[in-house]
Amino acid sequence: MPVQPEPGHAPAHPVRGLLVFVAAVAATAVVGSLASRSAAEDYAALELPSWAPPSWLFGPVWTALYVLIAVSGWLVWRRHGITGARTALGLYGAQLVLNAAWTPLFFAAGRYGLALVDIVVLFLVVAVLVGLFARLHRTAAVLLVPYLLWVGFAALLNAAVWSLNT
Repeated sequence: MPVQPEPGHAPAHPVRGLLVFVAAVAATAVVGSLASRSAAEDYAALELPSWAPPSWLFGPVWTALYVLIAVSGWLVWRRHGITGARTALGLYGAQLVLNAAWTPLFFAAGRYGLALVDIVVLFLVVAVLVGLFARLHRTAAVLLVPYLLWVGFAALLNAAVWSLNT
């Protein structure tokens, strides 16, 4: 593990750090994909609001968002290290856990109400994270804005699905 820098100094091994962030985000994505192997069919079987996007859109959107999430966390870590951004990076880890939990709740378990609670908490955590990251690395915060917007949209969609299918 690289030696943690003083705030404002780059870690000794920034590429290894990037790989750690990519691996953490990839693990989040893998949990989602394992829990949603039949997501397209399950999604098609749901009663959906008229504004619901087609199922094919979710994969490309999440792929792009996961790249932004990984780079965002890495930028903060690279500038401040773990010790210089302990709270923000702890919250970053929490949002990954909440993100990973949503797909199994929604698709594997069919617990739309519980998934809604999860995604609303995820939205709030990401909103706070954007604020914390803005103080530490402005670009890192900006990279999380599309994620925040998508999670907000997904929360509204989750609420509509819960309402229409219970």
